[in-house]
Amino acid sequence: MNKFDWIQVAVYSLALIIATPILGSYMAKVFMGKRHLLSYPLGWLERLVYKVSGVDPEIEMTWKGFTFSIIVFNIIGLLVVFFLQFFQARLPLNPQALPDVSWHLAFNTAVSFITNTNWQSYSGENTMGYLVQMLGLAVQNFLSAATGLAVLLALIRGLIRKKTDTLGNCWVDLTRSVVYVLLPLSIILAVFLVSQGVVQNFSHYVTAHTVEGVEQVIPMGPAASQIAIKQLGTNGGGFFNTNSAHPFENPTPLSNWLEMFSLLMIAAAFCYTFGTMVRSKKHGWILFAAMFLIWFAGLGLSLYSEYSVNPVFGHGALMEGKEVRLGVTNSIIWSTATTVASNGSVNAMHSSLSPIAGGISIFNMMLGEIIFGGVGSGLYGMLMFILLTVFLAGLMVGRTPEYLGKKIETKEIAFVLITILAPAATILLGSGIASILPAGLAGLSNKGPHGFSEILYAFTSASQNNGSAFAGLNANTVFYNVSLGLCMLIGRFAVIVPVLAVAGSLAKKNISPPSEGTFATDNMVFLVLLISVILIVGALTFLPALSLGPIIEHFLMLTGRTF
Repeated sequence: MNKFDWIQVAVYSLALIIATPILGSYMAKVFMGKRHLLSYPLGWLERLVYKVSGVDPEIEMTWKGFTFSIIVFNIIGLLVVFFLQFFQARLPLNPQALPDVSWHLAFNTAVSFITNTNWQSYSGENTMGYLVQMLGLAVQNFLSAATGLAVLLALIRGLIRKKTDTLGNCWVDLTRSVVYVLLPLSIILAVFLVSQGVVQNFSHYVTAHTVEGVEQVIPMGPAASQIAIKQLGTNGGGFFNTNSAHPFENPTPLSNWLEMFSLLMIAAAFCYTFGTMVRSKKHGWILFAAMFLIWFAGLGLSLYSEYSVNPVFGHGALMEGKEVRLGVTNSIIWSTATTVASNGSVNAMHSSLSPIAGGISIFNMMLGEIIFGGVGSGLYGMLMFILLTVFLAGLMVGRTPEYLGKKIETKEIAFVLITILAPAATILLGSGIASILPAGLAGLSNKGPHGFSEILYAFTSASQNNGSAFAGLNANTVFYNVSLGLCMLIGRFAVIVPVLAVAGSLAKKNISPPSEGTFATDNMVFLVLLISVILIVGALTFLPALSLGPIIEHFLMLTGRTF
C-alpha cells in the first residue's frame, strides 16, 4: 500500500464518522415527529399519501397488527414484481423486446427485492426491461428499505414506551422513511451520478464498432436513479451484469467513492438516531463504535491479505477480477463495506479475492448483517445481540438482566435466539444439501475448497439478505432459484416477526429507574463484551464451515495449490 491508499481509507472512515451525527440528528427529528428541514417542502407529500391510501396517522397498532401489515404489504410487493417479470414481453418500455422471465427466476428475483436482498441470478441488461427495472425493482428498493426502518422504529418504541400495547403506525413509518429520507437522498445522489456519466435514459441499446472492427452492443437505460437507491437503501444488485465495475454504472473515482460511501451512510447514522430516541447518545456512539471496529478490523485483515505476496504468483496486489481504474484498495473497501452493510453491490469479483479477504466477506455476512447492516435491519439485528449480551451479563453476576430499564426475561431471549439461529440454520443446511446434490454441484466453476466457498457464499448471502455473489456459481437454475429464494424469505421474516414480538413484549413492561446495580451499556466494558459475544457466536456457529472453504484454501495456497 502507498500513501494514497492510506489516505483513501482514512478519508472514508472520517467521512463516515462525521456524517453520522449530522444525518442521524435529522432522522431522529423525522421519526420523532418533530419539525425538520424537509417538513415544509415535502409535508404535503406525506399528507397526500395518507389521504390517497385512507390511512389515519393517529391510529396506532399492536405488534400483531404491525406484523400483519408488514407481511401483507410485502406479499403484495412480491406478487407485483413477479407478474411484471412474467408478462414482461407484453409490457411497454421494453425497447430490446426482452422475453418473459421464467417462473423460477421471477420468483427468486421478486423474493430477492422484497426482502432487501437483491440477489441476482441474471444479467440485468439482457433480462429486465426498463419498466420492470423501474416499476418493479427500483420501487421495491425504496419499500424494502422502508420496511426495515419501520420494524426498527417499532422496536425502539417498545424499548422507550411503558405499559402499552401499541408500537406506532406501520404506514406512517413507511411513508416518512421514503418521503423524508430515502427519496430526497436518492435524488441528490442520482444527480451527482448523472454528472459523472452514469447513464439515465430510455434509449435503445447502441451498436458500436470497435477498432478491431467487431460490433459491440452498449446497453442503455434509467440506471442512475436505481443505483442511487440501491446503494442508499442497502439493497445492492446492479442495473448491469457486472454491477459497479461497469463504467456506465460507476464511471469515475468520484462516483465510486459516492456509491461506496452511501453503502454505510444511513445505517451508520441510525446509531446516532437510536441514541437520540432512547435519550442516550453515548449508548448510540457505543453501538457505532462496536460496528465500526469490527468492520475496520475486517478491512485491515483483508487489505493485509491482498497486499501480501501470493506464493503462487510471487507477488501481491493481484488485479485479477478487479478494475484497473479502481485498484486494490477501492475494491477491498467496497468488498468489506458491502458485506457488512447487507448491500450486495460489488465493484470487483469476490471470487478473485485472496482466500482470507474472501473469507472475511463471508464472515461479515455470517455475523447476521449487524455490523451496520441493512437500513433498519442492521440495527434491529444488533439490538437482538445486545439483549443476548445483557442477558448473559446478568447471569454472570446473578442479577435480573435489564436493558434501558426494561427487564429481559426468558420470553424475549427465546425470540432473540430465533432471530440468530434461523438464518444460521438455512446457511448451513442449504450449503450442506447443495454440496451433495448433483443439482447443486452442477453450477460450480471451481473444485475443492474454492468451489465449496462458492456454495457457502451463495447461501450466506441469501440467508442474511445481502445479495452479493462470489461469482463463478451458475445460480440461474431451478434448484438455486427456488432454494435461495426460500432462504431469503426465512432470513428476512424469521427475523422480523420475532423482533416485533420482542418489541410488543417490551412495550408492556414498566421502565425501572437506574440504580447502583444497573449494568451500564454506555461504557468500554459493555463495548468489549458486546463485540466478544458477536464474534464468539459467529465463530462457534460458522468456523467449521469456514474451515472447509477459505481457511483451508489459504493454507493450501501457501503450498502453491490453487483451485
